[in-house]
Amino acid sequence: MGAVAIIPARGGSKRIPGKNLKLFNGLPMIAWSIRAARAAGCFARVVVSTDSPAIAEVALAEGAEVPFMRPAALADDYTSTLAVVCHALEQLPSAELACCLYATAPLVQPRYLREGLSTLQAHPGSAYAFSVCSFGFPVQRALVLNGAGAVQAMYPEFRNTRSQDLPTAYQDAGQFYWGRREAWLGGEVIFSAASRPVVLPRHLVQDIDTDEDWLRAEWLHRALLASGQGLP
Repeated sequence: MGAVAIIPARGGSKRIPGKNLKLFNGLPMIAWSIRAARAAGCFARVVVSTDSPAIAEVALAEGAEVPFMRPAALADDYTSTLAVVCHALEQLPSAELACCLYATAPLVQPRYLREGLSTLQAHPGSAYAFSVCSFGFPVQRALVLNGAGAVQAMYPEFRNTRSQDLPTAYQDAGQFYWGRREAWLGGEVIFSAASRPVVLPRHLVQDIDTDEDWLRAEWLHRALLASGQGLP
């Protein structure tokens, strides 16, 4: 089978109810991830792992496959993404490479999905390749509030270090994670030296956990569509 996209999408969502099916710029949220995966042209199959018949119906309408329904034991608030991917791979024995693509990644671009695959293939000793982006400000200069509500440096040793002299720090972009079958099933740690980065520009990255996040992501997405960079 080669490479397969696995899109986890359970029916429950606490912070934004029904998030995977909520309309995002005119389409159910999950539709954007499915369309990006299909447009990438690097997947033998695009599979949605869900416990929800409603999500399964939308996924099928968008051209994805739902060859199995996820058991309830893997659809609660405490189930890890790793467990969901491993369950899917157990149902897909011929998948050699799997890309876990979040259903809530409407800004994902097909070209970066392809880059993730080529990055992993170019480094046979690596287990994963996943999306990251740089922090907009040196994390070493971060501030926190102490118990009295006053400001203090999180890393006081860097208080007088010029920002240009500090190394760039990166964060998980929360879009996709390419991995080898044996790495997923073996439970290898993703955030380690076994992984390679796919660096995204910050304007393509937005967590969507609150209503404010949702609004900002829609604005970014509309801008991409207007510039010709987004999916139709």
